[in-house]
Amino acid sequence: MRHSKLFQPDYSEEFRCIGPACEDSCCEQWTVHVDRSTFENYQNLPAGPLRTIIDENVLRRPEQAQANGDSASKAFAQIRMNSLGKCPLLAADGLCRIQVEHGEELLPHACANYPRIAYSINGVTERALSLSCPEAARLVLLNRQLRIGAGQGGGQPIAGGRADEGNSYLPYFWSLRDSALTLVGNRAYPLWQRMFLLGLLSHRFDAIAPEERRERVPQLLAEFDATVASGHLEATMNTLPVDHAQQLDLVLMLAGMLLHQSYVRPRFVECVQAFTEGIGNGPGATLESLTACYAAAHDRYYAPFFQNHPYILENYLTNTIFRCRFPFGRDWAKTGATPSMTRESNLLTAQFALMKGLLIGVAGFHREQFSAGHVVHTVQTASKHFEHHTEFLTRAYALLVEKRMDGQLGLAVLLRNEKSRAPLPASGPALPVIHEPIHAPAPAEGTVVFPVRALPTN
Repeated sequence: MRHSKLFQPDYSEEFRCIGPACEDSCCEQWTVHVDRSTFENYQNLPAGPLRTIIDENVLRRPEQAQANGDSASKAFAQIRMNSLGKCPLLAADGLCRIQVEHGEELLPHACANYPRIAYSINGVTERALSLSCPEAARLVLLNRQLRIGAGQGGGQPIAGGRADEGNSYLPYFWSLRDSALTLVGNRAYPLWQRMFLLGLLSHRFDAIAPEERRERVPQLLAEFDATVASGHLEATMNTLPVDHAQQLDLVLMLAGMLLHQSYVRPRFVECVQAFTEGIGNGPGATLESLTACYAAAHDRYYAPFFQNHPYILENYLTNTIFRCRFPFGRDWAKTGATPSMTRESNLLTAQFALMKGLLIGVAGFHREQFSAGHVVHTVQTASKHFEHHTEFLTRAYALLVEKRMDGQLGLAVLLRNEKSRAPLPASGPALPVIHEPIHAPAPAEGTVVFPVRALPTN
């Protein structure tokens, strides 16, 4: 019987907040909820300046005030930011007055744990990191040897294990996830092929009937390991289509889908501006020149950088696998849930394709100066915009289905880039404009219109 290694994201324990030195503080321009027990502890604080600030700015949420006995509610109250968008509990030196005066134990749950994302699976607690925090993004992305440990006891069996609360997917969670992590780190294949192979594995798992999993899943993984080791599929994968226009089309739609429904922070505006200029935000554009500029940015600046720093995107995918609880997603352990490994693989691909597309544009903007610092800035600001939006993953998957990009060929289009065959002028192609803005109601003050629209597809 095959046992998993039970890989654990030990690197999350290395995170240390840098406080006022952070260039994009989580104590600004954010909704901070206060759990009920912490709110009640605040009511027992002695009178004084801090208690006055808390009473004036930590406000119960009306819908939670009417809840029936939810003593563990993490959104019982909310901190009201000041006119500058900053937390009123920050002192002049940028430190939290609650933590300084009363210790970390009196912080709200969100403040004490962010950017760690903690969850429990069958009694095993894991803590991934949210890359919306700049220091967490640096820790994960720039670590040449990201620390992933093996759990105690040699891992979990792939079959024969007892399902948690009757969940029939639990016996396969660890081994499938560990196969995914092993594949992400297998540099015998280019990264896009590793992700494509992961999609194939996901599709084959979902095709197995529940009553046949106990016998067939171990066989599936053994065959998958042997196929990956043999390299027999590499020639076939190299025949898959390359379509920069269709890839860019979906990247633009993913990047623009939330811009009228959420606050766009200044750092993300910087990312947007670099991306749009890098793929050609200028007058006189055509769809052909836009695609040519995108392909050229990939070939000249993006690809050489990541060939020299392959661990960065591998680390991004590794953390996303932990953060999103791949292979079955965030809600798979709920009673009655019917998870789809294929859907989760598609979502992993969509998140990667969006981040890769943004990085290609940013690389095209910075050209030879494109650096690890630009990668961290792009990933962090994009994560802060998309990762915390409750609808993003659902809408991203719906978009894949609508555009018929959720099948194997569609995912190959999203994943694959290769050097342009046409000769490129020494100065690079002209920077084209990204067509007219989408027609939508005027955004609220403080937002930015992302100048993209869906490109026509065949």
